[in-house]
Amino acid sequence: MKIPTTLKHKPVIVVENYEHVDGRYAYKSDAKGLSLGLAQWNDRGRLDISAKVWRHTGEKWSRQSEELPLHRVLDLAILICSSKLYFSAAYRNERLYDPDRPNIDRVGLQGDAMTVEVCTDNEKIDEDIQLFNQVLSNDDELIGERLLTLSRILKEMGY
Repeated sequence: MKIPTTLKHKPVIVVENYEHVDGRYAYKSDAKGLSLGLAQWNDRGRLDISAKVWRHTGEKWSRQSEELPLHRVLDLAILICSSKLYFSAAYRNERLYDPDRPNIDRVGLQGDAMTVEVCTDNEKIDEDIQLFNQVLSNDDELIGERLLTLSRILKEMGY
């Protein structure tokens, strides 16, 4: 299925077969493609590149398709990596976190820092963090393969 090129997001680089590699949803995903292109929110004289996940209902392109600025995609990757690192040692805490010290990491970005922490405002955090940890463990192969690929590409780029 071809990603539409007549909408506000203008694809430049595409993955047309994303539904075949969408993790545990592979071959049955509504996420049909990924693209990097000119953002739909571009105004005159201002251009941004965005990443987009293209969803299809089986009948039409979905309004649930997501478009994100590239820095947010990378921020999400940082959040995933920081969380994965945290959970590799979280077993040391009986509840998988210390309620008195919920901070996981502070990641310096643009002169400030992104604070990564356990959401202690979640009234079911003790149950939810156990489930989160289980899913992270179950998906270790899927996530690990992508992290190894990302690591290889970053090394090739000199990072």
